[in-house]
Amino acid sequence: MSTTDTDSTPETVLYASPAAASGPRWVETPVAYDAILLAGFGGPEGQDDVIPFLRNVTRGRGIPDERLEEVAHHYRHFGGVSPINEHNRQLKAALEAEIARRGLNLPVYWGNRNWSPYLEEAVTEAAEAGDTTLLAIATSAYSSFSSCRQYREDYARVLEATGLGETVTIDKVRQFFDHPGFVSTFVTGVTDAVSAYVADGIAPEKIRVLFSTHSIPTADAERSGPRDVDFGEGGAYAAQHKAVAAFVMAEVAAAVADVEWELVYQSRSGPPTQPWLEPDVNDVIAELPGRGAEAVVIVPLGFVSDHMEVLWDLDTEAMEAAEEAGIRAVRTPTPGIDPAYVSGLVDLVEERLKGTLKAERPHLTDLGPWYDVCRPGCCENVRAGFKPVAAGLRP
Repeated sequence: MSTTDTDSTPETVLYASPAAASGPRWVETPVAYDAILLAGFGGPEGQDDVIPFLRNVTRGRGIPDERLEEVAHHYRHFGGVSPINEHNRQLKAALEAEIARRGLNLPVYWGNRNWSPYLEEAVTEAAEAGDTTLLAIATSAYSSFSSCRQYREDYARVLEATGLGETVTIDKVRQFFDHPGFVSTFVTGVTDAVSAYVADGIAPEKIRVLFSTHSIPTADAERSGPRDVDFGEGGAYAAQHKAVAAFVMAEVAAAVADVEWELVYQSRSGPPTQPWLEPDVNDVIAELPGRGAEAVVIVPLGFVSDHMEVLWDLDTEAMEAAEEAGIRAVRTPTPGIDPAYVSGLVDLVEERLKGTLKAERPHLTDLGPWYDVCRPGCCENVRAGFKPVAAGLRP
C-alpha cells in the first residue's frame, strides 16, 4: 500500500476534533478526549424484540415482515436473544477496568446502531455529562460499508438529529484488523486446533483451515478502502482478511506445521441476482473430502465476539455441513474479552491521546497501520449513495 502521510484536499472532516479536522491520514497530534464511545451493532433480547430489531437493520429497504420472519428463525432458535448486547456489556466493563488500570480518566459510553441502548442515547448522555470530545471504537475490525462507513454515517446522523453537532466531536480509532491485540486470539486458536489434530494422528496435509467472514455485496467490497489504492479483487475488505490469515498461518507453520488454508464467506443475504463475495463456507466444507481433507478448522476471522452469525452460521450450519461431509470440525474462539484484545483496544485509544507517530504504531501486515481519518469515497455504498459521515473526508 503506497500513500503519502498528508492530503492536499481542501475538504474538512465533519464533527471532528481540531487535530483530525483537516483530514490527515494519521493524526500525530495528541488529543485530549473526554470519553470513549463504544459503538455496537445491537441485537434483540427477547422474542418480542426480533422483528422490530430486523426492521431497524433493514430500514429503508421496504422488506415486509413475512420476509423478515424467514431470517428471524435464527434468533427464535436461541429464545429471541442475540448474545451481542451481553458481549458488549462485558466488553464495556473490561475496557473500563483496563482504562482505570492505566490511570486514564475516560468514561465509556455504549450505544448501538440497531437496538437499545441506541447511539443517540449514548451521545446525549455523554454530552449531558460534559463529555463532548469523543473517540469511537466500533465493534468491527475491517474496512467496508457495513463495518466502518455505516457507523460513521450514524455518528453524523446522531449529531445532526440531537442538535449536538455544534458542541460534540467524534473521531474514531483506526481499523484494527492487524493489531496484535486482535490477531493474537486467532493465532492461539488455530495453533491449538491444528496441534490437537496432529496429536490425534491426523497428518497436516489432511487438515484444512477456513477463515470465515461475513459476505458482503461484491460492489461494496470493490469500493472498500481508499479510492487511490488498488487492493485487487474484493477491495480492502478481502485484502485485509487475507493478509491477517496469512500472518496467522505463518505463525502456525512455525509452531506446528504448514497447513492449507483459504478465505471463505458466510451469512449472505440479499437477492440471488446480486453478486456477493464467495465461496460460501458450507460449499467449501462439502468439497473438502474430495480434496483429501479429514479435518477442518473454522476460524471466525471477521468477528470480534460470538455474534448470532457465529452461533448459527458456524456453530450450527457449518458443523452440520462438516458432519454431512464426514470430516471432523472445530471452531476457534473470537476475541471476546480476551485480555490481549481489550488491552489492544486501549492501546489504540492511547495512540490518539498521545498522537503516536505512524512509524511507531504496531501492525502485523503490510497493509497497516490503517488510517485514523477515512479517505474520500472510502467504502461507498453504491445503492444508497453518499451520506454525511464523521471521522472521514467527504464524500
